[in-house]
Amino acid sequence: MTNPTLTQLISNPSCMDDYDPNSMPVDKARQFIKQYLDPVAETETVTLHQSLGRVIAQDIQSPASVPNYDNSAMDGYAFNSQDLNTTPLKIIGTAFAGKAFNTAVASGECVRIMTGAAMPQGTDTVAMQEKVLRDGDNIQFTEAPKPRANVRYAGEDLQQGQNVLSAGHLMQPADLGLLASLGIAEIRVYRKLKVAFFSTGDELVAIGNPLATGQVYDSNRYTLYGMLSRLGVEIIDLGAIADDPLQLENTLLNAAAQADVIITSGGVSVGEADYMKVLLSKHGQVMFWKIAMKPGRPLAYGKVGNAHYFGLPGNPVAVMVTFYQFVREALLTLMGQPATNALPMFEVECTAPIRKLTGRTEFQRGILYTDTAGIWKVKPTGAQGSAILSSMSLANCFIVLDENVGNLDAGTMVQVQVLQGVI
Repeated sequence: MTNPTLTQLISNPSCMDDYDPNSMPVDKARQFIKQYLDPVAETETVTLHQSLGRVIAQDIQSPASVPNYDNSAMDGYAFNSQDLNTTPLKIIGTAFAGKAFNTAVASGECVRIMTGAAMPQGTDTVAMQEKVLRDGDNIQFTEAPKPRANVRYAGEDLQQGQNVLSAGHLMQPADLGLLASLGIAEIRVYRKLKVAFFSTGDELVAIGNPLATGQVYDSNRYTLYGMLSRLGVEIIDLGAIADDPLQLENTLLNAAAQADVIITSGGVSVGEADYMKVLLSKHGQVMFWKIAMKPGRPLAYGKVGNAHYFGLPGNPVAVMVTFYQFVREALLTLMGQPATNALPMFEVECTAPIRKLTGRTEFQRGILYTDTAGIWKVKPTGAQGSAILSSMSLANCFIVLDENVGNLDAGTMVQVQVLQGVI
């Protein structure tokens, strides 16, 4: 059975048996979003320096074996393993990295060799210099190495023609060195994903201006900017927009005209009579959900023109939680990464009791730490309200409690998602 289109799902929710916009489980919402994501197709060629954080658009094969010659893994003495029981061995020269020793080594002979130097003809083993006694031009082993020890053989890391990196791989610092070691100076990558975002609400004030009663500073655009910057997308910040229908409409259409993805915060609560919902119904195909989660219950997803749209809640913590649980993974998929990029989870002991209702998934902010025995444990940051942004600054993980979990005693094992390096 093929998946329904967005239009079909919005106009006829019953076309999918388990679709309930008023009680959407977290995993189900992720699956719904995932089926409508088509990665960008356009590519460009960039230098190796410019490729960091980009998604590669081609499989990369090794043009040569790495290493491309047998070389010493240690400073020591190169000899033939058949001479392990023949001592002393006579030193006939020295092999340096970058300067090959071109004389063949005969039985009973050895060569002083430096780390990275090519193995001389006739040798296959290196004795570490710390395990050798030298007397003039002769050596004896204080501890004989095993045959073929301490040698890095040609092709040990990569064979010529071997697939090194696959299309869809996000370039990391180690990848720069890997491709540099192959002499690759340029690679083809997918173009940067363009993401436009703006906040909505009359109560929002730009930082640097005084607050009147009932007003708040627009913090959501700054956390969104930080999270998007970590993903390496092209950011289009359209500001904080007042609850004016014409201004909101112009901003929404402007975003749709220039971006692949639009993110808004505020104005998507299910059943709320606001301008954004009317505009999204007029210009887009958008689903409004009540997600069975805390924080971050209201969530909207769909399309405005050709742009994907994510409508996030207005509360600061809820913005960050819904971004990490839904938007981050979707953006990575749209960037060209395989759809296996969810935040990893593992289990640790929670050292404090937690109060929770069943029937919804909670993402409590937590602090991972090691106890005196070096065992990883977690504790909540404290108050968990969706407006307490300081809880995100304190946290280095989410404590993930699914819908079947209720109140927990201290000492209970819980699932955590690590945020260090992600936030």
